[in-house]
Amino acid sequence: MATFQEIIQDDKPVLVDFFAEWCGPCKTMAPELKKLVDMRGDSLRVIKVDVDRNPDAASHYGIQGVPTLILFRKGAQLWRQSGAMTAAQLDRIIRDRI
Repeated sequence: MATFQEIIQDDKPVLVDFFAEWCGPCKTMAPELKKLVDMRGDSLRVIKVDVDRNPDAASHYGIQGVPTLILFRKGAQLWRQSGAMTAAQLDRIIRDRI
């Protein structure tokens, strides 16, 4: 199994959803992320990181609110935002940054 650092080093973009089980807006993101994956297919990887189960990762990336979405490509952070978004908004953001 690949590590987080190995995953975000990929040539294809990786969208990381830092979330918490108790977070209402995080729950609204799940179907939007599924729509995004359906829209973009294999051109994007989406992973979810539970901040309560992975406090070191949350601390390393300075996550102060959830959901926080970070887009990586080849290990570089291309974009970051906190708050829920629609699949269409995310698709536009990804298109503009890759």
